Amino acid sequence: MADQQFSAPSRVSSGIRHINQDHRRGYVKIGNHLAQHRELSMGAIGLATHIQSLPAGAKVTIKALAERFPEGEVRIAATLRELEEHGYLARYRERLPTGQIVTCTVSYNNPPARWTEKLREPHDPASAAPAPAPEPQPEPPDGPEPMPEPEPEPDAVPEGIAQARELLARLRLRDPRLVLSERDTVRLAPAAAVWLERGLPPSAVIAALTRSLPSTPIHSPAALLAHRLRELLPPRLPDPGKGRPGPPDREIHPLRTCDGCDRAFRSPVPGRCRDCRPPDAQAA
Repeated sequence: MADQQFSAPSRVSSGIRHINQDHRRGYVKIGNHLAQHRELSMGAIGLATHIQSLPAGAKVTIKALAERFPEGEVRIAATLRELEEHGYLARYRERLPTGQIVTCTVSYNNPPARWTEKLREPHDPASAAPAPAPEPQPEPPDGPEPMPEPEPEPDAVPEGIAQARELLARLRLRDPRLVLSERDTVRLAPAAAVWLERGLPPSAVIAALTRSLPSTPIHSPAALLAHRLRELLPPRLPDPGKGRPGPPDREIHPLRTCDGCDRAFRSPVPGRCRDCRPPDAQAA
């Protein structure tokens, strides 16, 4: 019996061939700007993909990631810094109402324009080789990691700060040029919260920040808003209970006709004017 022969494909290619099936659940979308990044290491691309697949509130500290992956804390710390340098990650410190300082992490599935503009530059084939991964360095003692435990829940942000963040995020609805990044919104929120604490409704704050905007392109909306929040800050209203007592109201007496000279003068009772009174009556 002859051996069974398999049909060879009509066209043979040495490159990759894809067999794709649609995912119904449990998947994450990433852009080619990340998957095919020319400067990120493979480890950074993989870690960015893992972080973007996590739900909001998940722990992404160096310690937590080291428990999940075999690379170790030094390598993971270097990879996180690599993602920060290319705009896919941002870390900032925030003080809770209890006084505890924590580190918050923001993941960007599409970095702000100042990073993506570089990716749009013409590609030089001579520089197509991927850049080597940075040498791992120990995390400095005063660095943002490790985060204090336990991590804060999202509702731990003070109410005034949360309202200020929402106000700043909605400015782009008034003028599309006032688009702020997540980091800029967090940074400007305390200054905007001062306006709200001084009794201004959000609509009045938005009107003050967007009034008489320049007609030219706004290259740095965060800098413009920071200037207006600082320079246009209204004064505090005086406390009615702590104001200085005003002078007592002066009583105005009715007009009288002098019994001696028929001249009009003001007095609480009828009688004579000052010029017609006897000396002894004036002294009294």
